[in-house]
Amino acid sequence: MQNKLVLIKLTKENIKAGSSSRNLKPPKKHSPVHNLRGRWEDWADEHVLTQKLNPFSEEFDYELAMTTRLHKGDEGYGRPKEGTKTAERAKRAEAHIYREMKDMCFIIRTMASLRRDGKMQVTFGDLFERYVRISDKVVGILMRARKHGMVSFEGEMLWQGRDDNVIITLLE
Repeated sequence: MQNKLVLIKLTKENIKAGSSSRNLKPPKKHSPVHNLRGRWEDWADEHVLTQKLNPFSEEFDYELAMTTRLHKGDEGYGRPKEGTKTAERAKRAEAHIYREMKDMCFIIRTMASLRRDGKMQVTFGDLFERYVRISDKVVGILMRARKHGMVSFEGEMLWQGRDDNVIITLLE
């Protein structure tokens, strides 16, 4: 029994001597309960503010909501908050739509006739017949592609049958 005590004392002395030579800082004393309590209080404060901004809550504060809301032209207006799942879905959807616009431009290139100025053009009726087998969103993708400067055509909206002879010009 004495051998074990001596061994334990020697080990503790070695540890003390070794730690002083390495200049280790003593461990910080902190309470996990205090940390948990602080996080809970932060969450509760944030929740109270959220409820004051929620128009369906009994705690809704109209004046606060009107002063903190974004207005047209402000940065972030009409966009989801960064880092949210909604923002992630929006980025994926935007990438998907961009791929569809690129695909439509590729289809136009494969079936279009060249103009004298080197630009390619196709009629809406021909494009609709070919592209409707790929996607049923022909008009929506065309509108988006026009917004991004990839194609041009006359009119605001294209209707199957009525606008079959409208010329669509590939700009890129």
